[in-house]
Amino acid sequence: MSVTMSPGRYRGLRNVSLPAADTFGIVAFDQRGSYRKMMGAQASYAQLCQVKSEIISALSQSASAVLTDPIYGMDAAMRMSPRAGLLLALEKSGYSGDSSYRKTELIPSWTAQTICQVGADAVKFMVYYHPESGVLAEELEALIKQVVARCHACDLPVFLEPMSYSLDAAVPKASAEFAAARPAIVIETARRLSRIGADVLKLEAPHDIAHNQDEAAWQASCEQVSAASAVPWVLLSAGVDFAQFERQLRVACAAGASGFLAGRAIWKEAATMSSAARANFMAEVAARRLDALLEIAARDARPWSDFYTLPQFDATWYEAYALC
Repeated sequence: MSVTMSPGRYRGLRNVSLPAADTFGIVAFDQRGSYRKMMGAQASYAQLCQVKSEIISALSQSASAVLTDPIYGMDAAMRMSPRAGLLLALEKSGYSGDSSYRKTELIPSWTAQTICQVGADAVKFMVYYHPESGVLAEELEALIKQVVARCHACDLPVFLEPMSYSLDAAVPKASAEFAAARPAIVIETARRLSRIGADVLKLEAPHDIAHNQDEAAWQASCEQVSAASAVPWVLLSAGVDFAQFERQLRVACAAGASGFLAGRAIWKEAATMSSAARANFMAEVAARRLDALLEIAARDARPWSDFYTLPQFDATWYEAYALC
């Protein structure tokens, strides 16, 4: 059953989606800590901003929207194509606590109201989440509700990104043991977190492609994610290479995903190139990659408008409507 959405959130989703399809073809470049490591200690703040701006400017010509961050991405957000929508990350990069007990923190002085004021169409909020983490899971769910309420008070839609991790430090996420448990974790995460206010889920592929190449198994698990989620979901690339992500996206969209929110699978080689080589790579390689993904999202993904309906207005609707 579809839900009537407030006008700002409805327009926000429209602004970040492919207009003919109501599906998402979003490029992500909101990395901060991992981006600094990728670029090396010699890279200055200005260089980090410039590289991000060059990549985002190129991809914003075709993407339905771009996700970036307030640390290195605001110049890019101001310079990118105005035809693309804008999502901004709310959370601080990384996590506090140890690797098996990960807490999410917010960027100081960076709020939903600020994101609204700078003109973004939507908020992205990432948490490390495991449905079996007990009290920590409850704390994170409370934080998510709080963040969503603040974003919705500004009439901004929220893309919630729960990233799975291992609760056992002796069982790395990349291990076969965790890979076997991952589908159930992703499905249960979708079931729980899709019911606490976020408008869209940004999810990992249920199966780890390094341990399972069976597309029939991928399809079955993605269908279970779609059945479990009460809101639209998009697939993230999680650092896999382009050919792998293209396969994953084709399966996910056929199984009910509403598109993609992907980054490194599209642009990762370009970050460390010279400016001239980067421009050539973006035009010759990254643009073709993005076009291929956009074609899948436009053709096969489930429209987010299956979940949400246009608000109805009367002559005095605005009297009861207020922003933050």
